[in-house]
Amino acid sequence: MRCLIHVLTVLCIGLFRAGAQDTLVLNRKQCEAILLENNLQLLAQRLKIDEAEARLLQAGLWPNPELSIDEVNLWTTGKGTNNLNYFGDGLPPLSGNSWKNQQISVELEQLVQTAGKRKKLMALEQVSVDMAGQYLEELLRNLKREFRNDLTELQYLQQYKRIYEQEASSVRQLVQAYQKQVEQGNTGKGEYIRLKALELEISGELNRIAREANAVQKELKVLMRLPADTVLVLKEDDFIPGQEKIRGLFPDHLLEAAMDNHPGLKLAQLEKTYSDRSYNYEKAMKVPDVTFKAGYDRGGNFMLDFIGFGLAVDLPVFDRNQGNIKAARIGQERARLQYEQKELEVEADVMLAYRDLMTALSFMESIDTDYGNELGKLLDSYTRNFRERNISMLEYLDFLETYLHNRNIMLESVKTVNGKLEELQYEIGKDITQIRE
Repeated sequence: MRCLIHVLTVLCIGLFRAGAQDTLVLNRKQCEAILLENNLQLLAQRLKIDEAEARLLQAGLWPNPELSIDEVNLWTTGKGTNNLNYFGDGLPPLSGNSWKNQQISVELEQLVQTAGKRKKLMALEQVSVDMAGQYLEELLRNLKREFRNDLTELQYLQQYKRIYEQEASSVRQLVQAYQKQVEQGNTGKGEYIRLKALELEISGELNRIAREANAVQKELKVLMRLPADTVLVLKEDDFIPGQEKIRGLFPDHLLEAAMDNHPGLKLAQLEKTYSDRSYNYEKAMKVPDVTFKAGYDRGGNFMLDFIGFGLAVDLPVFDRNQGNIKAARIGQERARLQYEQKELEVEADVMLAYRDLMTALSFMESIDTDYGNELGKLLDSYTRNFRERNISMLEYLDFLETYLHNRNIMLESVKTVNGKLEELQYEIGKDITQIRE
């Protein structure tokens, strides 16, 4: 599946590259697909899951047996390994004439963990695996919010720039017309200079917009792992979010979805689980482990070939793991309180994000959809009348300022709705399109 996504991503990039500067034209959905496939932070976090799974594998392994060889004499006396005055003849060879009069001791030990310590440790490591998965979800949640807000910002700046470019073109034509009038002596330089000042102001604003767009593009290209010389252009047909879907949201459904999907809340729940299992593991640690032994001794005993068995166990007289058990019990209570605190925070954050979104949406919807077109037609009319000297420069500049301010308010209203929507989805931990009706 991941290979298929990668192929589609490469095809997508290839289809939309154009020109020597590598201009990439994408919509928001295509950008997000590239993010999920290429982002280095996500790739690194996925490796942490593999690390946790490896530790889980290690926790399930039995302790290795221990083999020890001892009491090997590398040389013998003339009378043998054991003095003939005490034991008579020397030791017989092991094979042929090899190892004659040589002593050896071999011991094999195996540690056996009691009270289910190995299974309890595996249960602890399994929580670590689950937590690594939730850390990935938390990272993805933060990345999506940052990434989508950057997409919204770039779309906003693109449209804002287009408005100023249109005004720059109109003002430039006026400046050229007034320059000719000044050269012909038909008008004074005052109005011409004021128009030049206006042209400079608009050029300065365009320069500022370009710098901001460059900064946003840099962030997006790093997140998407695109070449630094790529120029990213976003389609604008998905700039306005789906209003019907937002209006269909209900607080109860949102809170329920947050309780089920919020990565921070899931991590708090896993912390509780981890503390519970840690307590069980520490309780098991007070039970001593047993080491079973089997040994062979040649020539070191009154028997020539001695085979014996034994075991070793700690006596829990002083250390019964009391301190660690108490610390684990305190950890349980701390994790419980932190979970309850996180629940309260999530509920409050979801309701705040929901109310902010509804407020922003209401304001956006209160703006007449045809108002922007009417403003554009009215601006054309003001520009034409000013060129024909039917209105004064003061009237024209006053309306131009109102026009730019209102168009910015309209764009800002959509940008705010997008931002508040992402905030709500961030607090829920899930996209609203995935919430049940």
